[in-house]
Amino acid sequence: MLVSQVMDATFDDEVLKHHKPVLVDFWAPWCGPCRMVAPVVDEIANEYGGSIKVVKINTDENPSTATEYGIRSIPTLMIFKNGGRVDTVIGAVPKSTLASTLNKYLTS
Repeated sequence: MLVSQVMDATFDDEVLKHHKPVLVDFWAPWCGPCRMVAPVVDEIANEYGGSIKVVKINTDENPSTATEYGIRSIPTLMIFKNGGRVDTVIGAVPKSTLASTLNKYLTS
């Protein structure tokens, strides 16, 4: 599986210090829209695996990171590049929306 789980304790190393852009899926098991967007996130991971890293973080189990980034609703998908957040997509969005958002950060 190309999508790995990160935790509060591993977020810095797995996301902020990673050399490629990172797509972070903030989710929770009880969230219906999170389950709807999960296959889209998996498809993105499969298609963009060489260009980006894709991770998930359970907001129930990792409240510190969710609070730090102001997560108010889930699913929230954030793109990090060079140690900083560069974009945010909130809600269960179609794959095309997520792909076009990601593409902005793959060439720059």
